[in-house]
Amino acid sequence: MGFIRDIKEEIGIIRERDAAIHSSMEVFLYPSFKVMLHYRIAHRLYLKKHYFLARWISQRGVRKTGIEIHPGARIGSGFFIDHGSGVIIGETTIIGDNVTLYQGVTLGGTGKEQGKRHPTLGNNIMIGAGAKVLGSCTIGDNCKIGAGSVVLGDVPEGCTVVGVPGRIVKRANQDRPQDCMDQVNFPDPVKEELTALHHSNSELTNRLIDLERKVMRLGREAIRKQKPNRTEEK
Repeated sequence: MGFIRDIKEEIGIIRERDAAIHSSMEVFLYPSFKVMLHYRIAHRLYLKKHYFLARWISQRGVRKTGIEIHPGARIGSGFFIDHGSGVIIGETTIIGDNVTLYQGVTLGGTGKEQGKRHPTLGNNIMIGAGAKVLGSCTIGDNCKIGAGSVVLGDVPEGCTVVGVPGRIVKRANQDRPQDCMDQVNFPDPVKEELTALHHSNSELTNRLIDLERKVMRLGREAIRKQKPNRTEEK
């Protein structure tokens, strides 16, 4: 019954979050669906310390889907991988409920840590295509990680992160990522900095022009005051 329940749950999740799907039968072709079935079996074996068999089943899922989920990772309910090619999830990763990953996402380690060396993700999180979350950092609930970002440290709840390295560009997200899975309309911190620099440069230029005009005016007034003195000397 547990296996049937898992299948029904995966079908519901994919149909809810993928606008391209038209029937439940299509779900059986999805890499996300296939890899999660492999993961659930492998994870149960891993918990029973059947490590080799767990890895064997896990690697079969990798060959079929291009998605690598270590059987030791802990994944909550409502997990969805859109497209999924190139997604990697490390052994000590912990993922909460209602998390969505896009293709090319890595939840990995830095190569220098021991023990808990992979990220911990809260609930209601979206991670955009190609983003990397590395090390034993914690991503709070209701966060969004922009496509191509590299996150190396903790992110508080309700934040939007973009860039390399990742920088917080928005706090206190009001919408759940699953309700608004938008990978395009993110704040652009580089553009904002350039715009602010342009405004500062314009203000400085205008002040220099005003100062130059003032100096020229004072110079002309000084010349006019000196002319009568020269006539008297003659």
